[in-house]
Order: sequence, then C-alpha cells, then structure tokens
Amino acid sequence: MTSRAAPPLAALACALALAMPAATQAQDAIAADWTAQVEPLATQAARAAFGGRPDVRVEVAVGTLDPRLKLATCAQVQVYLPPGQRAWGRTRLGVRCVQGAVPWNVYLPLTVKLYAPALVAAQPLSAGTVLQAEHLRQAEADWAAAESPVVGTPEAAVGRTLLHGLAAGAALREIDLRKRIWFAAGDPVRVLAKGPGFAVTGEAVALSPGLEGQPVRVRTESGRTLSGMATGERRVEVDL
Repeated sequence: MTSRAAPPLAALACALALAMPAATQAQDAIAADWTAQVEPLATQAARAAFGGRPDVRVEVAVGTLDPRLKLATCAQVQVYLPPGQRAWGRTRLGVRCVQGAVPWNVYLPLTVKLYAPALVAAQPLSAGTVLQAEHLRQAEADWAAAESPVVGTPEAAVGRTLLHGLAAGAALREIDLRKRIWFAAGDPVRVLAKGPGFAVTGEAVALSPGLEGQPVRVRTESGRTLSGMATGERRVEVDL
C-alpha cells in the first residue's frame, strides 16, 4: 500500500493565494449589498426615536464586521434594527441573508450622532453655579453623545444648580443638574392617579421627600399608601 505525499509548502501557499481573492470578492459583494441600506435605515430609526422632529441632523459612522467571519454568498441581504436596540449613539444593526443557500445573521456596529438644538454653556461654568439665562445659549449639539438627556429649554434649567462644571459650548444635560426638592416628608401634596382610560385627583400626605423624578410614597385621606413619582411643586403622579 502506497501513501500519497503531502503537497509541497510552496504549492499549498499558491493554492491559498488563489483562493483568497475569490473569498474576498464574495465578501465585498455581500457588503456592497447591505451598504446602501445601512445609512437610510439608521437615519430613519434615529429620527423616529427622536419624535420625527424636522430640526434634526443625523450622521452615521458605519463600523466593520469581524474580519474572521466567512459569509456564504447571498442573493438578497436585509438590514434591520434588532428589537430593543437603541437607535442612536453606539449601537448596531442586524444584517441577515434572506435569499441564499446558507442563511446567516450578523451584527454590524455603528455610531449614530443626532444633532438638534440644545442649551449649551455660553461660558465656562463651575460646579455650584445657580444657572441664569445669561449662562446659557441655544446651539446645535449631539444628543446621542451621552446617555443623560439634553436640557432643551431655559425653563427647565434657569434657577437650578450645576453639579458638574461645564466648558463653554458644552451641552447641558440632566445629569449636570442638582435634582429639585419638590416637597418634604409630611407636606400635603396633590395626587394625580392614572389608569387605562381614567384619571382622578386627590389630596395626600408625603411619607418621604419629593426629589425630582424620583419615587415617593404618600398616604391618602382614606389611609391608603401609594407609590408614585414627584413631578412638581407638591405634585405626585401615580400609575394604577
């Protein structure tokens, strides 16, 4: 019984070199198929998530797939936003083969910048500054640059205290502001209780301090204890 000799290293290297361009061309063809879909879909999703405002400008920077992936040839590629995936900032889109011999699904990283009018610091501001109108100006800012929401109106900022210093031109975000204390424990409060198809109001006593946007417990006139959110000066909203 005779054994076949292994191919010389030079021949093996030559075979690999011939195969690699074909694989690269296939990958390039697949990438070209989805490239035209990525930016329009990402832009549409970002605008929709931002409420469809007309004063929004979207920039999309598309990342690259893991170069180790070897995707089978596909006649039709579909790009989609995965359920629960955020529409702006550092995010990703799904890319799947919907017409091919071998189905596959991968995720393409991208960064979506979403520019819209915002309040920015008109000058360098130090922590502890009580904001006045002259401290701020309107300018375009990237709302997606950080997780914390941008403050969009002077009414939501003037009179509040900065927790962090801001450089001139930096967007003002909720995380930069000290939370307002709407009422103290023991204060009477007005409660708005809401449910599917109804809303009722009533009086109650706060059982804990009412910090802006934070949960709070109240006791109604009937003695019932409810949990809600502090939403304003001696105001609480309860979802039933």
